[in-house]
Amino acid sequence: MENNRNYFIAIALSVLIVLGWQFLYMNPRIEAQRKAQEAQKAQQQTEQVQQPAAGGETPAQPSGTAPSGQAAATATLEQALAKTPRVVIDTPALSGSINLAGARLDDLKLKGYHETVDDSSPIITLFSPAETKDGYFTELGYIGSDATGNVPGASTLWTAPEGAKLTEKTPVTLSYTNDKGLTFTRTISVDERYMFTVADKISNAGQAPASLSSYGRVTRYNKPTTPSVYVLHEGFIGVIGEDGLIETKYSAAEKEAVMPAKSTGGWLGITDKYWAATIVPPQSAAYEARFSHFADGQPRYQADYKDDAFTVAPGQSIELKNLVFAGAKEVPVIDGYEASYSIPKFDRLIDWGWFYFITKPMFKLMDFFFRYFGNFGVAILCTTIVVKALFFPLASKQYASMANMKRMQPKMEELKAKFADDRMGLQQATMQLYKEEKINPIAGCWPVALQIPIFFSLYKVIYITIEMRHAPFFGWIKDLSAPDPTTIVNLFGLLPFEAPTILHLGVWPLIMGITMFLQMRMNPTPPDPTQAMIFTWMPLVFMFMLASFPAGLVIYWAWNNTLSVAQQSVIMKRHGVKVELFDNLKGLFRRKTAPSK
Repeated sequence: MENNRNYFIAIALSVLIVLGWQFLYMNPRIEAQRKAQEAQKAQQQTEQVQQPAAGGETPAQPSGTAPSGQAAATATLEQALAKTPRVVIDTPALSGSINLAGARLDDLKLKGYHETVDDSSPIITLFSPAETKDGYFTELGYIGSDATGNVPGASTLWTAPEGAKLTEKTPVTLSYTNDKGLTFTRTISVDERYMFTVADKISNAGQAPASLSSYGRVTRYNKPTTPSVYVLHEGFIGVIGEDGLIETKYSAAEKEAVMPAKSTGGWLGITDKYWAATIVPPQSAAYEARFSHFADGQPRYQADYKDDAFTVAPGQSIELKNLVFAGAKEVPVIDGYEASYSIPKFDRLIDWGWFYFITKPMFKLMDFFFRYFGNFGVAILCTTIVVKALFFPLASKQYASMANMKRMQPKMEELKAKFADDRMGLQQATMQLYKEEKINPIAGCWPVALQIPIFFSLYKVIYITIEMRHAPFFGWIKDLSAPDPTTIVNLFGLLPFEAPTILHLGVWPLIMGITMFLQMRMNPTPPDPTQAMIFTWMPLVFMFMLASFPAGLVIYWAWNNTLSVAQQSVIMKRHGVKVELFDNLKGLFRRKTAPSK
């Protein structure tokens, strides 16, 4: 019995941090942050926008100052798009346009993703022009000098062929020539998903060598509208040379710019929960990177780099190639880019967490079942079965230990009576009994300890992977990454009012609570009153705490509890121990007789 109590206490302690954070911290924070964001957006409509300097001289210099020049960021999307000439983008996955002023990617939508589960809702907007209050864009340019003349930057107007259109089959070639004889030819291509290839050719028809540097930046004005949580990184991200993976939150950059050491190779950008925008600089050139926040004029967050200066001799040319990823963080797509373009650790764009070596294989397994059954909810159930099968030998030892402990209960009671006032003697006698009966009292702890990373990994998979976003199960579950939308307070939708968040309790959390209750009743109620109270109320507490968790995780937990009940029953019968579930349930409703006086 002691082993069984330790089992549930270990589960409770391992999960309590996650549940407590979500229930006591995140839920109250969501409403407050939502209101704050609405107020911030209203204020930003009247704020000044900080426009980049002509020529793009300062944005990419890690030691430089913020750009100068201002304009009101009050334009609508339609007004912003009409201000400058553009080249249309139209691929199976993307729609939007390239701004010929700066050759910016500042108008991009993701065709395959909608804002809600309703397919008639607007598709996701990733990039918006700098003139709008939600400005978000990627820009590649150059830093020159008086000797080089004007070089392509934020305000440079590129020339495109008439009727040019960027598709996955038709690249677009832009050009710009300055007064010093430098001609910049930029060819932009895009694949069928989210990777842009920007190939520049710089030709020097002048009489003097031209020395210049290239830069790239990802700039956005606003943070994500959804509250951030501790299990997910949102903000600046990059794999930069020997510094490896760098993850910097918006709040950290607001305090001080992060400037990794000068590096060669890697990538950098900004990531949201499901979307990201990153630049992969030329991998052979050394560059300086920076994650920063500017508060002057239009507040903005910026991930940028500047490479070392290079020289183009008269009559010569040089070519550079950048990659720009802008889209959804689909696991197979990201993995494919890492392999095909040899981008170091590009798969870390998805926040697999500390248990990367468990989390990603678990997703792969789940994705395998999804491709077979076509339903991620069913994939979760199948994955749970596989995990239970893998842990069956350990679980068998765990339940066998419980069974042996149960058989020893009469002898344990005898020892307690014999050594009632001798605690040391009781411990020694108990250990001797364990030795004689070949019982390992801590054998049941290992399965619990090993399954804790599994739980957290599954939580990560369900919460962070875009494949789970808007993935339906059956019935009322239209999105496995969102909480169960039903609630018992309004009789699961029969009454015409919304339940308060704190009282929200859906069908699946109820099912989870019932299965947890049955699992705990596989063994008698602990004799200690405090432990008995904890075990009695634990399923109810967990029901309310898990009500705000993704439905996929609650379904997993309910299914895992059900399999555990069945597994424990089989193993206990195999060891000749009575399964006391029904007796324990009857005991709950049996009227207790008052003790005789």
